[in-house]
Amino acid sequence: MNVGAVQDALSAEHAAVWTYGLVSAFITVPQQAVAVADGANAHRARRDVTERWLRDAGATPRPPAAAYLPPQPVDSATSAIAALITAETDACVAWRGVLERTEDGALRQSALDALTVSAVRATRWRKVAGLTPASITFPGGDVG
Repeated sequence: MNVGAVQDALSAEHAAVWTYGLVSAFITVPQQAVAVADGANAHRARRDVTERWLRDAGATPRPPAAAYLPPQPVDSATSAIAALITAETDACVAWRGVLERTEDGALRQSALDALTVSAVRATRWRKVAGLTPASITFPGGDVG
């Protein structure tokens, strides 16, 4: 296992949990609020699994930062959704990094699962935002 890549994925999960907490104050559409709660719970669960992977490998999991800087100030539902898209995209990048740097089959499967669900959530948030294309060809890859 590449501990550095897994630590980076853990950092992305910490940031996603924080971001979902932040945006919950700005999302008032009931269906979207449910999606925010589901996303937060999914990232918490993935964070916990990732911390276990690291501990099992003899590493100390990185703690979360006190706060994270969203790509723009979050002061509306629109900016909240943009922050969620960024958090999910960052998670895709981090988990793709794990996939590229480990030979451990179970960890690769876990990373692939994490990449897939973050890519799906990012696509859903892009749809809510009205962005096109709603999905990207290689989640976690170069989107520029």
